[in-house]
Amino acid sequence: MVILVCPRCGAKNRVDERGQNLQPVCGRCHSPLSMDGSEVDLEPVEVTDANFQSEVLGVRGKPVLVDCWAEWCGPCRAIASAIEQIAANAAGRWRVTKLNVDFNPATAGQYRIESIPTLLVFKDGKLAERIVGLQSRSVIESRLGAHASR
Repeated sequence: MVILVCPRCGAKNRVDERGQNLQPVCGRCHSPLSMDGSEVDLEPVEVTDANFQSEVLGVRGKPVLVDCWAEWCGPCRAIASAIEQIAANAAGRWRVTKLNVDFNPATAGQYRIESIPTLLVFKDGKLAERIVGLQSRSVIESRLGAHASR
């Protein structure tokens, strides 16, 4: 047994370490808990040209989803709630980030973002997959899960 503190409400939770394939959740607020002690992001992390290296390329051991979007893009707004749900349910299995292509042209140019929304999946600092266009939450989670198990 191990005690995990919930990052959202601060409750202490007793968790059995043997249930490694199960995702522990807080008994009080039902937020996901991380077994490895890393912080669990409950919403997408904004990335920029300045922090892309550390926030995306520097992440090891789990895939990172980068949602390339712009405020004026209708399909980007349509997929936003799915991206937020994916982040809230990630529970440390993957990291979800957002890159506004209008304000971060260097990164958008480097990865040749020509159409939005474009979702980039990175694994251990390398581009593993590119998903272009509006996709359902289940499709995105399925593609992320494939990279999480590798």
